[in-house]
Amino acid sequence: MSPTREVFKIHLMAYLIYLTGAFATLLGTLHFFFPLLFDFDQAMPREGTPLRPFQLWFIRYATLRSDVRGLIWVMNHWSSFWILTCGLLDLFWTQWLHLSFGPLVSLWLALAWFVRAASQLYMGRRRGDWLILLGFATIGALHVLVAVVPLP
Repeated sequence: MSPTREVFKIHLMAYLIYLTGAFATLLGTLHFFFPLLFDFDQAMPREGTPLRPFQLWFIRYATLRSDVRGLIWVMNHWSSFWILTCGLLDLFWTQWLHLSFGPLVSLWLALAWFVRAASQLYMGRRRGDWLILLGFATIGALHVLVAVVPLP
């Protein structure tokens, strides 16, 4: 392969990492508001039939709707923060990728994106779900590639 072609591939990978960083930063920021945007209040009303209690071994906890609603917000904010972190790491890849643990961080990010891709199937198996799965899996594959092919 010609040196020019090799340089192009490396620059393309760097550009794609910046692009995924911008995407994840935007998605992570927007994700904080998903419970409002997806009308979780209507999907999980404050009043209704009692929920079965949470039970794990000897722990039994009377679960209220407010507990589940709070859990939704907690989990959403946690995933929002994680997506935002992935985006910021990608935007600043030049600061960490060259370090001894850089490829491991990139593989960890790849794993996170693969988990996100597979989790899309919880939403359904419609055409759009498969496209979203493919998009997140592609981001994961890019991070695997970046972990094994050195960037300048």
